[in-house]
Amino acid sequence: MWWLVSVAAATAAATLTLSLARRRYALVTVTGRSMEPTYRDGDRVLVKRRAPHSLRIGEVVVIQEPARDDGPAAAQHDVDPLARRWMIKRVLALPGDPVPRREVPALTTVPEEVVPPDCIVVVGDAGRRSYDSKQAGYFALGRVLGVVIRPVLTRGVAAAPER
Repeated sequence: MWWLVSVAAATAAATLTLSLARRRYALVTVTGRSMEPTYRDGDRVLVKRRAPHSLRIGEVVVIQEPARDDGPAAAQHDVDPLARRWMIKRVLALPGDPVPRREVPALTTVPEEVVPPDCIVVVGDAGRRSYDSKQAGYFALGRVLGVVIRPVLTRGVAAAPER
């Protein structure tokens, strides 16, 4: 009977560990070409859920895609989490940074000089092939799921960014 208790304890420990890992990490599959050559369609990446205030310029984040008609101040959140669509983008500017008007056409006419407190500016690595802040303007900082920390094995081969 001792082995039954051991199996139950091991199962409970494994379940708890997996539950805690899911709260801190997410596995995301890249779809599309907007982050090429860093990440390609089909690559899988490990994302660490982090508080938005700890982000840094240049980090690659997973962020909720705004509806295409949200406009430059896309700050509202979808009510249904299953309806969310996610994007992988690089952080160009954070709250308090100068508005990057030259790099982001959608922000050329905004009145403020610095990125507002609850906003972020993100871009894809593939330039014109990316739907990002260049078209949508600011993204809501609260829409960030987390930061990409590394590619993971895909189909038995490490999915690594080109250098």
